[in-house]
Amino acid sequence: MSSLAWIDFDEAERQRSQRIMALFQERETRDELGLGAIRDSIADHLFPGTSTIQTRLRYMLFIPWLYRDLEKRDVPEAQLRTQAREAEIRLADALKAGGESNGIIGRDAGPRLQRLPSSVYWAGLGAWGIRVFPGSLDSLFVALRRRGRSHVTSSNEEVMAGAQAPTVWNPALPQMPSDLLDRAVFHLTAEEAQFLIDRLVASQPSSLLTMLAREGIDADCDQIWTHPHLAAFPVAARRLVQHGEIFSHLMHGAALLYNLALSELRQRDDWIDTYRERLEAWSDELDLGAVRAWSLDDFWNVVEHPAHAVRPAAKRFVTEWRELVLAGTEQVVSSPAGRQLVEERERRLKTSQSRYANHAVRDRWTGASGAERLSFRWAQAKSHLRDLANAE
Repeated sequence: MSSLAWIDFDEAERQRSQRIMALFQERETRDELGLGAIRDSIADHLFPGTSTIQTRLRYMLFIPWLYRDLEKRDVPEAQLRTQAREAEIRLADALKAGGESNGIIGRDAGPRLQRLPSSVYWAGLGAWGIRVFPGSLDSLFVALRRRGRSHVTSSNEEVMAGAQAPTVWNPALPQMPSDLLDRAVFHLTAEEAQFLIDRLVASQPSSLLTMLAREGIDADCDQIWTHPHLAAFPVAARRLVQHGEIFSHLMHGAALLYNLALSELRQRDDWIDTYRERLEAWSDELDLGAVRAWSLDDFWNVVEHPAHAVRPAAKRFVTEWRELVLAGTEQVVSSPAGRQLVEERERRLKTSQSRYANHAVRDRWTGASGAERLSFRWAQAKSHLRDLANAE
C-alpha cells in the first residue's frame, strides 16, 4: 500500500499534503491529463472553501459545535480523539432520527466510517473564517492535550504556555442545539444563515459565492455559465466564468479522446461507440469562434491562485490542444496528432502506471475517467446557496 509522510515542521505543507491525499478518494477529482491545478484554481476563486465531497451546508456548524463541546473536556489526547469520532458518528444517526436521508456523511457506514465530516469540512471552515485555529485537526488535538496536561507540569513557564486554551472558533458562532446528537436536521435557522453569510463577506469578500450568498440568489442551472444572473456578476467573476466555460468545453474533448483510446485498447465496442458519439456531439457544440478569440495570456493571469501552481507542462498541453482543435475538430479524432498529444501527456504524468503502457492497470479500468465536463464545484456551491436561501 502506498503512503505519504512528512516531517512535521511546516503546517501549511502538512495541510497541503493532506488535501492531496484526500483528492485520491474523490471520484470527481480524477485528473488523468494533469489539469487539476487549473480546475481547482478556478473553483477556489469562484467558490472558496468548497470541495467535491461536501454535502450540506449545516456541517459548517455541526463540526464547530461538536468540537467546541469536546474542547471543554480535560481528557488525554487519545481519549479526546475517540470521543470526537464517536460524536461525528452519532451525528449521522441523529440526522436520520431527524428525518434526513440525503447528504448524511456516514449514513450507511456507521462505525466503519473512514472519512469523517470534520476532515471533509476542515479546510472550508478555515477559508470561511469560522475556524480561527490555523492548524490541522491533528495539531488541534495536540494543542488541547497540552492545555489539558498543564496542571501536572512542574515548570512555571510550561504552565503559562499550556494553560491558555487555543482559540479555535469564531466567537460569533451560534449556540449548539441542546439535542443535536439526538435529533438533527440540515435546515438552517435565519440566525445561522446570517452567521455563515457574514463569515463569507468578512473572509472572502470578492468571491462569486459571497456575492450570490449575500444577495440570496438561488438558481437551478447545471453550469455556472448558464446562470440566469450571469450579467449581474461582478466583472472579475464574470470574466473568470467566461474563461472557465471555454476551458471546460475545449479540454472536455481531450478527456473524451483519452477515454476513446482506452476503450479501443480494451477492445470494447460498446464503449468505443459511446465515446465516438460523445466526441461528435462535443465537436458540434464547440464554439470555435470563441476558442479562436480566447486569450490564453489573460486566462493564465486570472486563474493564478496562491494555493495552486500551474506547471509549464500543463500550459503547453492546453496550448497545443487548442491549436489542434482550431485546425479542425474532425481531425482531432481521426488524425494521429491529437491521440499522440493525449497519450504523451498521460504517460508523462503516470509513468509506470500509465494505462497506455501498463496492461494490468488498463485491465482494471472500468470505462470512464474524467469523462464529464469540468464544473468547478458549482454543484456544491449551488447546494450551499439553496440551503442559505431556504433558511428561516
